[in-house]
Amino acid sequence: MSETAQFTHALVREVSRSLAQCELTHLQRQTFNLARARRQHAAYVEAIASAEVEVRILPEAPDLPDSSFVEDPVLIFDELAIACRPGALSRRPEVALLMREVASLRSVQAITAPGTLEGGDVLRIGRKLFVGLSSRTNREGIDQLTRIVAPFGYEVTAVGVKKCLHLKSAVTSPADGVVLANPDWVDVSVFADLEVMATPAEEPWAANTLRVNERVLVAASFPRSADLLAARGLDVQQLDMSELQKAEAGLTCECVLYR
Repeated sequence: MSETAQFTHALVREVSRSLAQCELTHLQRQTFNLARARRQHAAYVEAIASAEVEVRILPEAPDLPDSSFVEDPVLIFDELAIACRPGALSRRPEVALLMREVASLRSVQAITAPGTLEGGDVLRIGRKLFVGLSSRTNREGIDQLTRIVAPFGYEVTAVGVKKCLHLKSAVTSPADGVVLANPDWVDVSVFADLEVMATPAEEPWAANTLRVNERVLVAASFPRSADLLAARGLDVQQLDMSELQKAEAGLTCECVLYR
């Protein structure tokens, strides 16, 4: 699949009523407004659908606080799906729940112990997979991923991550040949073949953008980054994600896009 191939479908899951018990690593726990979080999630789904993507909305999982962050338990490629093994113990039950839906779409392989891998650590640019070594993804998980995808022509590069949860907290690709990155959180020399745009110093979390076909979604809390991308001629849509950001969530983590 080329960088410019169009996504046709997305999986999302409704926000859990237990969101306030979500995993947190780098943020202090705050009070959650569940109704507001669900409204923000609904607007996010609408934005994806408006980019000519058919969105399948999975039902709430009341006992799994992080279950609306569907990116982490699974990877979907054209050729296969991979059941991940989250580094957070509380998130591992999400895998079987999500794979019930995915197994009808693709043949499935799985990351197994002692490997850990979360989808938020996997940045795909063309046939290259940049995978974060983080608190959630370990070397064994990356090695297993490498063996699984090698027959399909994917190249895997491990990338160190610091001060943030996942690789895609620190870097995403909003356009062909371009990455938006926080150089304090990831070694941008790994992306030497690409143009690297740095996040504004006052918006350290802004690197997590979501490219959906010809549109780039940016959290409304990062207006300078949105302006930088718009100035490049990109179709930028800002979304209020403030309530979901309290759960250390980004734009990428709340959907799985595929063809």
